[in-house]
Amino acid sequence: MRRPLAILAGVLLTGAFTLPASAADGDEDFTIKDPRITESSGLAASRQHPGIYWTHNDQDKGAFLYAVDSSTGETVATITMTGVGTPRDVEAISIGPGNEIWVGDIGDNDGVTWPYVWLYRLPEPKTLKDQTIRATQYVVKYSDGTRDAESMVVHPKTGRVYIIDKHEDGGHLYEGPAELSPSGTNVFKPTTPVDLWATDAAFSPDGETLAVRGYLGGIAYDWNGGKLKRLERISVPLGQGESASYSPDGKKLMLGMEGAGSTVVAEDAPGGAGSSDSSSGSGSSASSDDDGDGGPTGDIKVGAVAVVVACVVLLGLRRLLRRR
Repeated sequence: MRRPLAILAGVLLTGAFTLPASAADGDEDFTIKDPRITESSGLAASRQHPGIYWTHNDQDKGAFLYAVDSSTGETVATITMTGVGTPRDVEAISIGPGNEIWVGDIGDNDGVTWPYVWLYRLPEPKTLKDQTIRATQYVVKYSDGTRDAESMVVHPKTGRVYIIDKHEDGGHLYEGPAELSPSGTNVFKPTTPVDLWATDAAFSPDGETLAVRGYLGGIAYDWNGGKLKRLERISVPLGQGESASYSPDGKKLMLGMEGAGSTVVAEDAPGGAGSSDSSSGSGSSASSDDDGDGGPTGDIKVGAVAVVVACVVLLGLRRLLRRR
């Protein structure tokens, strides 16, 4: 019976290492469970860590970013930014080319009119753990005067940064310089109207669609080289809707809310936009490493479980044969 047992072991072990990965795809509803996150105002899907979404409070006791595992809703890492001073009203977060995290300290909580606002840029950490990371700070002004804004996006192809101001009657898309200066003032200029009281926005991973959300609804635009063309309406959960991100594969639009224990709802992406083969994305993108869904990390985890099961089966068979 040794030969049949060996054959069975081979079959079981082969299956163990060919099972599909079990890592979360990051494209389903989830609830943020961290009691520290009570005002989640931005959302960005990690491309290095499948199923992880970065978020932040709009007002916090420090310069913190939180990595939330969408499969559990738990925070798996907290980043403390240094080199940025004291944030005032952080409203947006986005992933740019090169796995860089961009943060928009662009709001005006308490009705304060700031003569300038700030953007922060830092590398997304390769290891998810509590850590301190130095960020680059950029001073931003608008060419037509002060503005309240809650939406900032980074184009996945060019890396150019855009801001959408928040106005009840609709705002504008503001374009930043092709390359921001950390030592001077960066002037953002209005380029095209946005027909929405915008609270957040996100590029599809292929950079072809810009999704803009508000409290009562949203609009999907054909990016069209920055000359926006309206595509369709977006349905959003009612309430204090403050965040938006595409899922890593671009098939879902993830819409978040403010408040303790807030839920992120996955809606079908407008127009089926968002190819997962993009090199980067704003708010989301496909993983650039091999540890995504179906990659080595997920396969090894599932394979390890299957190996244990195979060993238990083999031991059981051997005991039965001995009794005979």
